[in-house]
Amino acid sequence: MSNSIGQLFRVTSFGESHGHSMSVVVDGCPPGIPLSSADMKSDLERRKAGTTQGSTTRLETDEVEILSGIFQGRTTGAPLTLMVCNHDSDSLHYNKKFAVPRPGHADYTAWVKYGGYNDYRGGGRFSGRITVGFVLAGTIAQKVLALVGVDILAHIVQIGPIHAATRFTSQSDMPRLLERCRQNPLYCADSEACTHMLALLEEIKNKGESVGGAIEGIATNLPVGLGEPVFDTVEGNLAKALFAIPAVKAVEFGAGFGAAGQTGSQHNDAFTMQNGHITTSSNHAGGILGGLTNGMPIVLHVAIKPTPSISKPQNSVDMVSKEPVVLTVEGRHDICIVPRAVVVVEAMMVITLCDFALLAGVIKPMRPQ
Repeated sequence: MSNSIGQLFRVTSFGESHGHSMSVVVDGCPPGIPLSSADMKSDLERRKAGTTQGSTTRLETDEVEILSGIFQGRTTGAPLTLMVCNHDSDSLHYNKKFAVPRPGHADYTAWVKYGGYNDYRGGGRFSGRITVGFVLAGTIAQKVLALVGVDILAHIVQIGPIHAATRFTSQSDMPRLLERCRQNPLYCADSEACTHMLALLEEIKNKGESVGGAIEGIATNLPVGLGEPVFDTVEGNLAKALFAIPAVKAVEFGAGFGAAGQTGSQHNDAFTMQNGHITTSSNHAGGILGGLTNGMPIVLHVAIKPTPSISKPQNSVDMVSKEPVVLTVEGRHDICIVPRAVVVVEAMMVITLCDFALLAGVIKPMRPQ
């Protein structure tokens, strides 16, 4: 497995869904950054089950322990190791049906790749539970990026067929979006759409089904020129990081697939001067040109698939006997993973952009005061 991402700000994830813990090592964090476990509590709470309608009834405490890299309340420059123990896992259902792959999960592909030796409980390394470590690393990366004023925000723009009308249009939108997102349990800036989304989740739950959605991610105050073409572009590395989130099925930047229906004059962002700086009058490029940041906000959209674990009977095959099986998935699962994925999208964005900022030298080492 490839469990590490980043060049200078390097994140290594380890742990399984029903194992001892979910953990992460962050190497390359500059020294002198104030950091404690309390700093991660807010982000972990946003990812935690039980805080949004339709989430799993598996209720982990998600208390983080920092094992290394901190001295007298600040980062030392040595690798940071952070651990969140699993306390509420229930493997009974997985142990009974370990040989029957759940449709939509990685059970079959992992079985073949690892010869059946992988930890299948709760999906093991392929579970959304691994994103706990992503969130921990994201909190650290955000503290580093804050040194140069970069802001990151993600919010729900779709659940099932319901679309939010409120989207990001300019940098001045950030405070308004953040305030509106905090006012409802789905972290959606459109309160009317949120009401319909909540009703849909209740309907989906009663049907024994699940539903997906979409998240908009925004990064503002980025310097021009971040990125390492041609194979380490900003889009490429952001997409790689976002696709590490198990439920992600599509990522688009700026106009995205909409660009396919535009003409050149419609899609091109004309250059102009504003307050003595070169900028663009529109942002169809999503803040990226030639794989480099152009100073405009990065705007991207992430599609999250429906949770594959549903209570409806589904066809499968016993991998040992090779006999067909009608499978009813048991256990505790999310009806919709989208609300809990919002903070994870933010984490993967900030991890990637922090690495680019360090590579570009725009973040200077902190010195003792």
